[in-house]
Amino acid sequence: MKKILALTVLLFSITINAQDADKAKDLLDKVYAKVKSYKNIQIKFKYSLNNSKENINQDSKGTAVLQGNQYVLNFMNVTKMCDGKKIYTISKEDEEVTIAPVGKNEEDNDTPEKMLTFFTKGFKYAWDISQKVRGKKIQYIKLIPLNPKDERKQILVGVDIKTNQVYNTITTNKKGTVTTLTVNSFKTNSVLPKNQFIFVKSKYPNYYINNLD
Repeated sequence: MKKILALTVLLFSITINAQDADKAKDLLDKVYAKVKSYKNIQIKFKYSLNNSKENINQDSKGTAVLQGNQYVLNFMNVTKMCDGKKIYTISKEDEEVTIAPVGKNEEDNDTPEKMLTFFTKGFKYAWDISQKVRGKKIQYIKLIPLNPKDERKQILVGVDIKTNQVYNTITTNKKGTVTTLTVNSFKTNSVLPKNQFIFVKSKYPNYYINNLD
């Protein structure tokens, strides 16, 4: 009788976990569809990196504008601009512009849109806690990477239930470092300047141009 009861509890637990995983994936699918439905997106975000063991605490702010396969990302004193064909990395500190075709480097895949849609594949999903943050109901989805070589231990994706938009992501790696990205402002379908994604060389007269074509 005890074995039958234990098996019943186990099967019930597996069923509940499967349902929670499906519910989590469904919510993230809604987030992905919402992002793809916008003509363009403008975000302001905060990035925090913390490791208590190594006494590391770093905070940075950034902005991003994206439209289709074009974007402008300002982060850590570097501007990264993509016109769909080339990526322009502009460093004010070094007074240097690096120009490379899209797809030349592996990091080309790390576009601003990936901040909001990286979770579509490669993870095991679980329904996690919900919290009230700044008057918003944030539902967290826990992601566990399927690739054992992935340096990330887990990722929590906080979703604003009302808007189906990403509020924040909290990534814990296997060495204990926690990085948090929080979206402080989210605007969509704005009228953007015609030259929003066009690199104008004359704006950087004294910069070294490193062309990787």
